Amino acid sequence: MTEFQDQIVTAARGWIGTPYVHQGAVKNAGCDCLGLLRGVWREVLGPEPEVVPAYSMDWSEPQGDERLWRAALRHLEPKELSDEAAGDVLLFRMRGGAVAKHLGLAAGLGPDATFVHAYSGHGVTESPLSAPWRRRIVARFAFPTEAN
Repeated sequence: MTEFQDQIVTAARGWIGTPYVHQGAVKNAGCDCLGLLRGVWREVLGPEPEVVPAYSMDWSEPQGDERLWRAALRHLEPKELSDEAAGDVLLFRMRGGAVAKHLGLAAGLGPDATFVHAYSGHGVTESPLSAPWRRRIVARFAFPTEAN
């Protein structure tokens, strides 16, 4: 793991225990999965690259709009799904045919792989990247090494 990747994983793990709050992005006070990513960005890279508009819990699902994926493409570096590294941003599609609307940060690799994410009822936690979670990954990104 590079020093930069270690910084990302350390920052993400520092959010563990933060309660789930839709549209939140404040460590120890509340965040959602995007808020976790935003907070890690601020800790590692500095100011956020754009103002995040209000968003609904369904992430434009009725319209089939991949808003989260498009935003990731604007600010993160796309990777091959098989090119796994600690600190990667993982984008998940929670149901077949639905928009991708969940994010996590790869933490541990190998057979006991883990990821840090925030989700309703649990807050920020580090979870095993089990087969059911792996099947839901639709995109993998790396943080840029410097802010745009």
